[in-house]
Formats: sequence, C-alpha cells, structure tokens
Amino acid sequence: MPLSEHEQRMLEQMERALYAEDPKFATALEGSGLRTYTRRRVYQAVAGFLVGIALLMAGMVAKQVWLSVVGFLVMLGCAVLAVTGWRKAPKPGEQPAGGPQARSQGRQRRSMMDRIEQRWQRRRDEQGH
Repeated sequence: MPLSEHEQRMLEQMERALYAEDPKFATALEGSGLRTYTRRRVYQAVAGFLVGIALLMAGMVAKQVWLSVVGFLVMLGCAVLAVTGWRKAPKPGEQPAGGPQARSQGRQRRSMMDRIEQRWQRRRDEQGH
C-alpha cells in the first residue's frame, strides 16, 4: 500500500530532522554498511587468492596436477571477487548517492518507499496485471 502524501511529507521531515540533529549518525546509517561489507569481501578474496597459490605450489611439489588446477581455479575466482568488490566499494570520504550533500545541491532524494513502490509496479507490469 503506497504512502499518502501526508505520510510521505512526515517521513521526509523526520529524515531532515535526523540529518539536522545528528549528521554523523545519519551518514553512518547510509553508507558504512556497504563499505564495510565490500572491504571485508575484498580481504576474504585476497586471503583465498593466497590459499590458491599455496594449493598450486603444493600440487607442483606433490606432482598432483589436479591439486594445481584446483589452486589455479581458486586463485582465479578470488581474483574476480576482489576486483569486482573493489570496484563496487565506495571511496572512504564518498557519500552514497542521495546523501545530505546531494540534497544541498538541489537533487531530490527518492525515499525508500518510492523505490519499493516503483519496483512493485514494475513487477506487476512485467507480469501483465
């Protein structure tokens, strides 16, 4: 059920009040979760890459080709994860799109409910309802 205009205005007022009262907390709620998640993913991928190198070397020393192939595949998969995670990670000082800086530049941030409503409408349109 979509929010009424009055409810949307109230939600926007609460968001503005949160930014006015505690901007650090508000920005922490916006982007740090994604940044922490992607950073952790990159670190895990680097650790996996090192495990892949160890498997590759162990396979060469033990003359087990299958172990070397597994090590190479682990290295390849972890390298792909690290590169894609690194590209998606926001920069340390960077604000996610729609933060308080974007508002000050005059761009209106869509609320979470607007995005949910649009997704719901798109799904209904795709299903032919």
